[in-house]
Amino acid sequence: MTQEEQSQHEVIGRVKWFDPAKGFGFIIADGSGGDILLHANVLRNFGQSSVADNARITVIVQQTARGAQAVEVREILPPENEHMVPIEDLGDSDAAEIAALPLEPARVKWFDKAKGFGFANVYGRPEDVFIHIEILRRSGFADLQPGEAVCLRVIEGKRGRMAAQVASWEAAQREKR
Repeated sequence: MTQEEQSQHEVIGRVKWFDPAKGFGFIIADGSGGDILLHANVLRNFGQSSVADNARITVIVQQTARGAQAVEVREILPPENEHMVPIEDLGDSDAAEIAALPLEPARVKWFDKAKGFGFANVYGRPEDVFIHIEILRRSGFADLQPGEAVCLRVIEGKRGRMAAQVASWEAAQREKR
């Protein structure tokens, strides 16, 4: 084991902020106030191009000359919010019902954070799937990029197919194991 590997350790914390345009953000570790740098490449290696503020995150951290830096993302959990407003289009679906839906591989067609929604195409299906920003945030994402590969749990909403959950392509592959 190299000295570099020996200095690595697992940390659980919360995403302080992450800006995909800048290519980095910071994590605050549970039990300590020090910031941990989260670079976009490390997040992409996990299969996401963004992460929601206040999302729970487990990372492998290494101390560098510039401070603590995440070198691997192990897990991302959506931000906890006890005051979540129900999303009308989800109807009476609860978390267990949504989790039981199959993950469908999809590619983001477009997503506009300012408008609060976007669309994806599920492989092998002609219609678009609507993605609401609140579903995205509840899934632990802050934004999506055109062409990004994701997996969706999809319901039939009042106006057509709608994402009830978004997962990274890699997270979906890990879930199958």
